[in-house]
Formats: sequence, C-alpha cells, structure tokens
Amino acid sequence: MRVGVFDSGAGGLTVAKSLIENPLFDEIIYYGDTARVPYGTKDSNTIIRYSLEAIEFFNNFDIDLLITACNTVSAYALTTMRQKATYPVYGVIEPGIWALNSKINSLDRSILIIATRATINSKRYQLELSQLGYKNIESIQTGMLVPIVEEGILEGRVLDEMLDYYFKDINKIPDAIILGCTHFPLIEDTISKYFNNQPILIHSGEAIVDFLINKGYHKLNSKPSIKIFASDNVVALREIASYWLNYI
Repeated sequence: MRVGVFDSGAGGLTVAKSLIENPLFDEIIYYGDTARVPYGTKDSNTIIRYSLEAIEFFNNFDIDLLITACNTVSAYALTTMRQKATYPVYGVIEPGIWALNSKINSLDRSILIIATRATINSKRYQLELSQLGYKNIESIQTGMLVPIVEEGILEGRVLDEMLDYYFKDINKIPDAIILGCTHFPLIEDTISKYFNNQPILIHSGEAIVDFLINKGYHKLNSKPSIKIFASDNVVALREIASYWLNYI
C-alpha cells in the first residue's frame, strides 16, 4: 500500500518518521508546500485552496490513503479535501484528541495546546476536548517556533528564549501538552525540559500511527520506501529529510 503525507513544509517529516518506525505502508509519498510555508498565518480560504492543490498533486500517484500532517490543514480543509479526494483522507487533530484521551483519564487534569495562530483560532482542539468533558484547557499560539525549526534550530539560546517568551506566564506546569504542529516534535525534548520533564507530550506522528492501527491497518515486517517532493527547493527538503529521518 502507498500513503501520501502532506504538510506545509518540513514539519510533516515527524509524521513520516513515525510511519517509517512503525511501518503500515510499503511506500510513502511526501509533499511539502515549501514555497508557501507556514500555513498557520494564512486565512481559511487560502489554506483550503492550497490544500485542494495538494490533492491535485497526489492524484498523480496511486495512493491508498492521504494523511494531512499539517494541523492547520486538518483544522480548516479536511472536510473539503475529503469531498474532492478519491481515497481516504485523515488529519492529525482527531488522532491527537484520541491519543490524549487514552493517556489522560481524569477530566480535571490540566491540558496545554500549543499550535500556530490559525490552528488555535479554529478552536478545533479546544472544542473537541471540551465536548469530551475536559475542564482545564489552555491554548497558546506559538507560531514563531515554526520558522525556528525550519531553520534547523532545534536547541540552544534562541529556542530557549522563544519558549520563555511564550510560556513565562504559565503559573502551573500542565499535566499534558498537545504538540499541535508537526514541527514541534523536533523540539519536544527542549519543551519537556522547560517544564521539568513533567507533562505528557502528545505527538501527531505517534498519534496517527496508533489511530490507524485502531482503524485496522496492520504493521508490516519491512520499512517503507519514501519519496520526497516539494513546491520549492526540493533539494533542501530532501537534505532535511535525510538528516531528520536518518533513513534516505
């Protein structure tokens, strides 16, 4: 089977990495819209338009399933993408909620959502968690972390200062943090250390693998091959993939 993975840039490689480490498919077709990253600062109509253009790209491949690794796309364009696609399309928000619900049993536990401005403003995470009965939910837009990660800054003073900028007013360490952007697992160790390694971190890649297994997809005995495509500077994206995935 062949799966497509779509992201606004390099962040979705964290989902691809989970799919490589927990193989459910024979081949991964990865497409990053690097010419227009990040999506998290754009309006909903633009996000939907870009996402439908991604569907056109994947129509060139005989894929069995498409994963929209971008949380912003999952928040705004998933329904429209499903209407246009001839194959199943999954986002990462539902698996993230599912993963948190399986790990956090008490509805009184404190949950922090960090994501881009567009994802936070969509209120998808907040509303779905509230519907499940969770009472202590805080959300912070942390969009400047995306270009920092895209620059390859995964630790050090610049990242530490940016985390302090976003988190300095948090009075109580949360019980769980939803990493609501696929770029953020690349800095999850630094985020965890900021909070004294106490919170449970919800990672989109790990969540989508568990979600698909629950849907009936089965693990394979061999790792998948992966092909990397981009709307701009595909050589740079492939270099990032080679480094991050340690596979290509």
